[in-house]
Amino acid sequence: MDIETSLLLLAAGVAGGIINALAGGATLITFPAMLAAGLPAVIANASNAVAISPGHLIAALADRGRLPPPTLRTINFVAASTLGGAIGAGVLLLLPERLFVLPVPGLIAFATLLFAFAPQIQSWTVGRQTSAALPSTGASSAVLGLACVYGGFFGAGLGVILTAVLSITEPNDIRAIKALKNLLATCVSLAATLIFIVQGAVRWPETLVMLVGAMIGGYAGGYLIRILPAAIVRQFVLVAGAVMTVVYAARYWF
Repeated sequence: MDIETSLLLLAAGVAGGIINALAGGATLITFPAMLAAGLPAVIANASNAVAISPGHLIAALADRGRLPPPTLRTINFVAASTLGGAIGAGVLLLLPERLFVLPVPGLIAFATLLFAFAPQIQSWTVGRQTSAALPSTGASSAVLGLACVYGGFFGAGLGVILTAVLSITEPNDIRAIKALKNLLATCVSLAATLIFIVQGAVRWPETLVMLVGAMIGGYAGGYLIRILPAAIVRQFVLVAGAVMTVVYAARYWF
């Protein structure tokens, strides 16, 4: 790995850490950076997942006071999320490279759209906070499990998806939903990254450089959140996602 590639990955990690701290959506920056570094698409996706995985855990620990008690329903959600993440990671590693690269532009576009409409989803989530009867634990776990399969396979936009699902299955205060979302995203991330590591799908030099950058960016984001408007960060991420969609559509589809 040359110095230019190292600097690219470090910068992408820093940007991703800041973006996650302020608005979310780091994968729309970090995954294309892994591709630009020359990694095959599957390896790039797995390495990116490992590099940014600590962010989910940090977010969950930061608001652990709002986590739900370990009821049977919560345990089922954790189990479904972990299993879904493992299945998604397994599917990714079983796919031939040529079959994974085909949906890459679509996956980036989908994640960009999710990020674009996240405020509307947030507003809808708040509107769902009623005393309506909860869906059964089995049905809720199944829906969450399916969402987490996507999370283990690609992951970008998973937080938005989980927030939307939990707003239906768990009418509660929004902060509790966010805390549970972070916990479940952590389960998905840990399950997927463990499989990626065990199966040797991670390119460690690139991953460690980006991981260092993400930690620096996360720390810096904690300061910048006080002075940098989140709207500016959101606009940057949306433009980057749109550009990356076009770039990789041109590369893989035309």
